[in-house]
Amino acid sequence: MAPTSPIFTKIGIIGAGVSAPLTSNRLTETKEYSFPSHLEVLDYLNSYARHFDVLKCVRFNSKVVALRYLGGKTTTDKMDTPEEYGSLLSGHPVWEVAVQTNNSDEIQLYNFEFVVMCLGMYGDVAMMPEFPEKKGPEIFEGKVLHTIDYCKLDKDATSDLIKNKKVSVIGYKKSAIDLALECALQNQGSEGKPCTLVVRTLHWAIPHYWIWGLPFFLFNSTMSLQFPLEKPNQSILRLLFSSLFSPLLRQAASKLMESYLLRKLPLEKYGLKPEHPFVEDYASCQMAVIPEKFIPEAEKGNIVFKKASNWWFWEKGIEFEDKSKIEADVVILATGYDGNKKLQAIMPESFRSLVDYPSGLIPLYRGTIHPLIPNMGFIGYVETVSNLHSSEMRSMWLSRLVDKKFKLPGVPTMLDKTLKEMEAMKRTTRFYKRNCISIYNVNHNDEICEEMGWTAWKKKTWVSEAFSKFRTKGYFN
Repeated sequence: MAPTSPIFTKIGIIGAGVSAPLTSNRLTETKEYSFPSHLEVLDYLNSYARHFDVLKCVRFNSKVVALRYLGGKTTTDKMDTPEEYGSLLSGHPVWEVAVQTNNSDEIQLYNFEFVVMCLGMYGDVAMMPEFPEKKGPEIFEGKVLHTIDYCKLDKDATSDLIKNKKVSVIGYKKSAIDLALECALQNQGSEGKPCTLVVRTLHWAIPHYWIWGLPFFLFNSTMSLQFPLEKPNQSILRLLFSSLFSPLLRQAASKLMESYLLRKLPLEKYGLKPEHPFVEDYASCQMAVIPEKFIPEAEKGNIVFKKASNWWFWEKGIEFEDKSKIEADVVILATGYDGNKKLQAIMPESFRSLVDYPSGLIPLYRGTIHPLIPNMGFIGYVETVSNLHSSEMRSMWLSRLVDKKFKLPGVPTMLDKTLKEMEAMKRTTRFYKRNCISIYNVNHNDEICEEMGWTAWKKKTWVSEAFSKFRTKGYFN
C-alpha cells in the first residue's frame, strides 16, 4: 500500500528503553549497590511515563522501516566537510521516517526537523559465528538458538527447552554466565545434566561491587583515580603527567583488583584467569558481575567449562580443534549483538559509511552528535560503568543543545575531538571496538556540564570531590 501523507513534527525519537531521552530520570538513585528487579524496573517506567504524560508521545507496536534525508546534498568527502554543523531546528523537515504499525501493509510517513536514534547496541541483530563448510548448525541434530531467540520464550517454554537436557552455552559475558546458571538450576536432581560453558575469550568478572571491603567505585571511578590517567583532548602538561604516571597507576589498580578476584573466585582452578590485565576489561565495558549462585553450581559440577579458540558442530554436539567432542541437545549462542549493523540497516545508503568506521567505533561528539550527519542525535551508543547515567547525561546535554542554550563547535573541531577519543580508547585496551569511556567518564561528564553552562564542581570540599562517587544529581546541586 502506498504511504500516507507525511506528518510534520519537530523532533522524532527512534527506539525505546532506558537509553531514550523520554525516560531520563533518577533511576540510578533508587538503590545504592543492588540492582532493581525486573518488576521494579517495569513499575518505575510505568509510573514515570504516567506522571510525566510520556505515553502520548509514544507509538507502540511500530517499526521504522526507512529513513530518507530531505535536506539536500550529502557527502562523505572530507574535502567537502562544512565548517559549521548548522541549526538543529531549521524550521523545515530534514528527515522523512517511514513507520509500519502492527505489521500492516500501510506505511505512515513522518517528517522531522531533528531525529534522535535510540536503537541501542543490543538486541534485534544477532552476531553469529562463522563455521567451516558442512560443519554449521545444519548438520546438528539438536536445537540451536541465539540469546535473541531465547529471550522471546516464556517461562514454561524455557523450562521445556533446557530442563534435563545437555545444554552448551557459547560465550563468556553477562548473558552467557546468566544462561549457564539458569540451565544449571533447571537441571537439579538425578535426571539433571551439567551445562557446558564454551569460552573463547576470557574476561575478568567480579562477584559484587565491594572490593577488599570498600565500594568498587573507589578503585576506578573517582576523580583522584582518573586524574593521572590518559584522557583525550588534554593539555601538553597533562599529557606529559599522564604519560609518566598513567601506566604505573593502571598496573597498580589492576594488580589490586586481580589479587582480590583470584582470592575470592576459583578462576585458576577452572582455567578462567584472563591473560590481560583487569583494567582492559574495565576500559572496554566488558566486565561482568557473576551471580551469587554461579560458582557454587560450578563446584557441584552442574556447570563445566571448556576453553576453545575454535569450534564447530557435529551431528550429536560440538567438536573442538583439539579433536575432542561433547554431546549436546541444545546449543545457545550467547555471542552478542551487532549494534552497528542494526544502525546501518536503517540509515540511508549515503550515510552508512559514516557509522561504519574500520575501528568499529562510531565517531560521536560528546557521544551524541556525528559531525557529518546533519540534524541527528544518538543516545545509548557510548558505554561506561553505568549506561543509564551515561545516557541521562547525554539526553540532558542534547535537550539543552536543541533549546539553543549553547552552540556546537565547528565540524573540524568536533571531528578532531572524536578522533582523539578513539585513539585514546585504542591505547587503553585491546578490546577498543566499543565506545566505552569508563576510565575517563568523570572528566567526560565534567566537560559536558561545562559546555551546558553548569559547574563541574560537585562537592563542598576537595576531599569529597576527589574521592566521592559521582551521580547525575551531583551536577544539579
